[in-house]
Amino acid sequence: MANSSGSVTNQAIQVLQGPYITNTYGGGIQCQGPTLNFTPYVTGSVSKQLPYEPYYNDPVYDMRDLDEDGSLDNPGDVLYFVPTRTGQKDNYNLGLGFSATWSRPLDKKLQDQCKEAAQANIDLMKQTTANKRLDFEIARLKNCGELLKQGIYFHPKSPYYKVCADVVVMNKNAIAPHIHSIPSVSRPNGVPESPVSSRAEDLGAPLQTGREQISP
Repeated sequence: MANSSGSVTNQAIQVLQGPYITNTYGGGIQCQGPTLNFTPYVTGSVSKQLPYEPYYNDPVYDMRDLDEDGSLDNPGDVLYFVPTRTGQKDNYNLGLGFSATWSRPLDKKLQDQCKEAAQANIDLMKQTTANKRLDFEIARLKNCGELLKQGIYFHPKSPYYKVCADVVVMNKNAIAPHIHSIPSVSRPNGVPESPVSSRAEDLGAPLQTGREQISP
Protein backbone atom coordinates (compact mmCIF):
# COMPACT_ATOMS: atom_id res chain seq x y z
CA MET A 1 0.00 0.00 0.00
CA ALA A 2 1.49 3.36 -1.05
CA ASN A 3 0.23 6.90 -0.61
CA SER A 4 1.56 9.99 -2.32
CA SER A 5 0.48 13.60 -2.24
CA GLY A 6 1.96 16.91 -3.25
CA SER A 7 1.17 20.58 -3.70
CA VAL A 8 2.81 23.52 -5.40
CA THR A 9 2.35 27.15 -4.34
CA ASN A 10 3.59 30.05 -6.41
CA GLN A 11 3.92 33.44 -4.74
CA ALA A 12 5.18 36.67 -6.26
CA ILE A 13 5.80 40.19 -4.96
CA GLN A 14 5.08 43.06 -7.34
CA VAL A 15 7.01 46.31 -6.85
CA LEU A 16 5.35 49.38 -8.37
CA GLN A 17 7.54 52.37 -9.17
CA GLY A 18 5.81 55.46 -7.80
CA PRO A 19 6.08 58.98 -9.24
CA TYR A 20 8.54 61.55 -7.99
CA ILE A 21 7.47 63.59 -4.97
CA THR A 22 6.48 67.05 -6.26
CA ASN A 23 6.59 70.16 -4.08
CA THR A 24 4.63 73.25 -5.19
CA TYR A 25 5.75 76.70 -4.01
CA GLY A 26 3.27 78.94 -5.83
CA GLY A 27 3.79 80.99 -8.94
CA GLY A 28 3.86 77.83 -11.05
CA ILE A 29 7.08 76.59 -9.38
CA GLN A 30 7.16 72.83 -8.88
CA CYS A 31 10.24 70.89 -7.86
CA GLN A 32 10.62 67.14 -7.93
CA GLY A 33 13.00 65.50 -5.51
CA PRO A 34 14.47 62.03 -5.09
CA THR A 35 12.01 59.31 -4.17
CA LEU A 36 12.49 56.24 -2.00
CA ASN A 37 9.82 53.55 -2.19
CA PHE A 38 9.82 51.14 0.75
CA THR A 39 7.33 48.27 0.60
CA PRO A 40 7.22 45.70 3.42
CA TYR A 41 5.24 42.52 2.89
CA VAL A 42 4.15 39.39 4.75
CA THR A 43 3.14 36.18 3.02
CA GLY A 44 1.88 32.96 4.48
CA SER A 45 0.17 29.72 3.56
CA VAL A 46 -1.32 26.73 5.35
CA SER A 47 -2.09 23.30 3.90
CA LYS A 48 -3.72 20.38 5.74
CA GLN A 49 -5.69 17.22 5.05
CA LEU A 50 -8.98 16.22 6.63
CA PRO A 51 -9.70 13.94 8.31
CA TYR A 52 -6.39 13.89 10.06
CA GLU A 53 -5.12 10.28 10.49
CA PRO A 54 -1.59 10.05 11.86
CA TYR A 55 -1.68 6.20 11.93
CA TYR A 56 -3.47 3.36 10.16
CA ASN A 57 -3.71 -0.34 11.03
CA ASP A 58 -1.77 -2.50 8.60
CA PRO A 59 -3.22 -6.05 8.66
CA VAL A 60 -0.96 -9.08 8.95
CA TYR A 61 -2.53 -12.10 7.13
CA ASP A 62 -2.22 -15.78 8.07
CA MET A 63 0.28 -17.20 5.62
CA ARG A 64 0.72 -20.58 7.31
CA ASP A 65 0.80 -23.90 5.38
CA LEU A 66 1.12 -26.48 8.10
CA ASP A 67 0.32 -29.54 5.94
CA GLU A 68 2.71 -28.33 3.27
CA ASP A 69 0.28 -28.99 0.46
CA GLY A 70 1.06 -25.70 -1.20
CA SER A 71 -2.15 -24.07 -0.10
CA LEU A 72 -2.75 -21.66 2.77
CA ASP A 73 -4.46 -23.22 5.66
CA ASN A 74 -6.52 -20.09 6.48
CA PRO A 75 -6.46 -17.83 3.48
CA GLY A 76 -7.71 -14.32 4.13
CA ASP A 77 -7.49 -14.59 7.86
CA VAL A 78 -5.93 -11.62 9.69
CA LEU A 79 -3.68 -12.51 12.52
CA TYR A 80 -3.26 -8.98 13.89
CA PHE A 81 -2.86 -5.36 12.89
CA VAL A 82 0.32 -3.31 12.97
CA PRO A 83 -0.07 0.43 13.63
CA THR A 84 1.72 2.28 10.82
CA ARG A 85 2.34 6.00 10.54
CA THR A 86 0.70 7.69 7.59
CA GLY A 87 3.14 10.61 7.49
CA GLN A 88 0.21 12.99 7.21
CA LYS A 89 1.02 16.47 8.54
CA ASP A 90 0.00 20.10 8.23
CA ASN A 91 2.25 22.51 6.33
CA TYR A 92 2.69 26.12 7.38
CA ASN A 93 4.64 28.73 5.43
CA LEU A 94 5.40 32.29 6.54
CA GLY A 95 7.44 34.81 4.59
CA LEU A 96 8.59 38.26 5.72
CA GLY A 97 10.48 40.84 3.72
CA PHE A 98 10.51 44.23 2.03
CA SER A 99 11.33 45.75 -1.30
CA ALA A 100 12.85 49.18 -1.88
CA THR A 101 13.57 51.35 -4.90
CA TRP A 102 15.54 54.61 -5.04
CA SER A 103 14.87 57.16 -7.79
CA ARG A 104 16.86 60.34 -8.29
CA PRO A 105 16.79 62.88 -11.13
CA LEU A 106 19.96 62.87 -13.18
CA ASP A 107 20.15 66.60 -13.97
CA LYS A 108 21.23 68.21 -10.68
CA LYS A 109 21.54 71.67 -12.27
CA LEU A 110 17.83 71.85 -12.98
CA GLN A 111 17.12 70.80 -9.41
CA ASP A 112 19.34 73.58 -8.06
CA GLN A 113 17.70 76.18 -10.30
CA CYS A 114 14.26 75.03 -9.20
CA LYS A 115 15.32 75.34 -5.54
CA GLU A 116 16.67 78.86 -6.17
CA ALA A 117 13.42 79.87 -7.87
CA ALA A 118 11.43 78.39 -4.99
CA GLN A 119 13.50 80.29 -2.42
CA ALA A 120 13.16 83.54 -4.38
CA ASN A 121 9.40 83.08 -4.53
CA ILE A 122 9.27 82.41 -0.78
CA ASP A 123 11.29 85.58 -0.12
CA LEU A 124 8.92 87.53 -2.37
CA MET A 125 5.89 86.24 -0.48
CA LYS A 126 7.50 87.17 2.84
CA GLN A 127 8.31 90.68 1.59
CA THR A 128 4.78 91.11 0.22
CA THR A 129 3.39 90.07 3.59
CA ALA A 130 5.70 92.54 5.34
CA ASN A 131 4.58 95.34 3.01
CA LYS A 132 0.94 94.55 3.68
CA ARG A 133 1.68 94.60 7.39
CA LEU A 134 3.40 97.98 7.08
CA ASP A 135 0.45 99.41 5.14
CA PHE A 136 -1.92 98.15 7.80
CA GLU A 137 0.09 99.65 10.66
CA ILE A 138 0.42 103.03 8.92
CA ALA A 139 -3.30 103.11 8.16
CA ARG A 140 -4.06 102.21 11.76
CA LEU A 141 -1.72 104.92 13.03
CA LYS A 142 -3.27 107.55 10.75
CA ASN A 143 -6.88 106.71 11.51
CA CYS A 144 -6.31 106.34 15.24
CA GLY A 145 -4.40 109.62 15.34
CA GLU A 146 -7.15 111.54 13.56
CA LEU A 147 -9.81 110.08 15.84
CA LEU A 148 -7.81 110.85 18.98
CA LYS A 149 -7.39 114.47 17.85
CA GLN A 150 -11.16 114.68 17.68
CA GLY A 151 -11.51 113.13 21.12
CA ILE A 152 -12.91 109.85 19.80
CA TYR A 153 -11.55 106.62 21.23
CA PHE A 154 -12.70 103.23 22.51
CA HIS A 155 -13.64 102.75 26.12
CA PRO A 156 -10.75 101.24 28.12
CA LYS A 157 -12.89 98.20 28.93
CA SER A 158 -13.77 97.65 25.29
CA PRO A 159 -12.09 94.67 23.59
CA TYR A 160 -11.13 97.03 20.77
CA TYR A 161 -9.37 99.54 23.01
CA LYS A 162 -6.01 97.94 22.28
CA VAL A 163 -6.41 98.78 18.58
CA CYS A 164 -5.31 102.36 19.23
CA ALA A 165 -3.71 101.86 22.65
CA ASP A 166 -0.16 102.38 21.37
CA VAL A 167 -0.91 105.51 19.28
CA VAL A 168 0.40 108.79 20.72
CA VAL A 169 -0.81 112.19 19.46
CA MET A 170 1.32 115.28 20.05
CA ASN A 171 0.17 118.86 19.30
CA LYS A 172 2.73 120.22 16.85
CA ASN A 173 1.57 123.81 17.42
CA ALA A 174 2.28 123.73 21.15
CA ILE A 175 5.42 125.56 22.31
CA ALA A 176 7.44 123.82 24.95
CA PRO A 177 8.74 125.97 27.86
CA HIS A 178 12.13 127.49 27.00
CA ILE A 179 14.35 130.51 27.83
CA HIS A 180 16.11 132.93 25.42
CA SER A 181 18.85 135.38 26.31
CA ILE A 182 18.48 138.85 24.68
CA PRO A 183 21.70 140.90 24.45
CA SER A 184 21.62 144.69 24.97
CA VAL A 185 23.75 147.59 23.71
CA SER A 186 24.84 150.40 26.07
CA ARG A 187 25.95 153.96 25.26
CA PRO A 188 29.31 155.18 26.39
CA ASN A 189 27.62 157.18 29.12
CA GLY A 190 26.23 153.92 30.54
CA VAL A 191 22.64 154.49 29.51
CA PRO A 192 21.29 151.22 28.08
CA GLU A 193 19.55 151.34 24.76
CA SER A 194 16.86 149.06 23.45
CA PRO A 195 18.00 145.45 22.87
CA VAL A 196 19.22 144.51 19.42
CA SER A 197 19.53 141.24 17.61
CA SER A 198 22.75 139.38 18.04
CA ARG A 199 22.22 137.96 14.54
CA ALA A 200 22.54 141.43 12.99
CA GLU A 201 25.64 141.93 15.03
CA ASP A 202 27.14 138.72 13.69
CA LEU A 203 26.49 139.88 10.13
CA GLY A 204 28.46 143.04 10.70
CA ALA A 205 25.59 145.36 9.86
CA PRO A 206 25.24 148.68 11.68
CA LEU A 207 23.03 148.51 14.72
CA GLN A 208 20.17 151.00 14.98
CA THR A 209 19.49 152.13 18.53
CA GLY A 210 17.25 155.18 18.86
CA ARG A 211 18.69 157.93 16.70
CA GLU A 212 22.31 156.78 16.54
CA GLN A 213 24.09 154.08 14.60
CA ILE A 214 26.77 152.03 16.22
CA SER A 215 29.06 150.01 14.09
CA PRO A 216 30.51 146.86 15.54
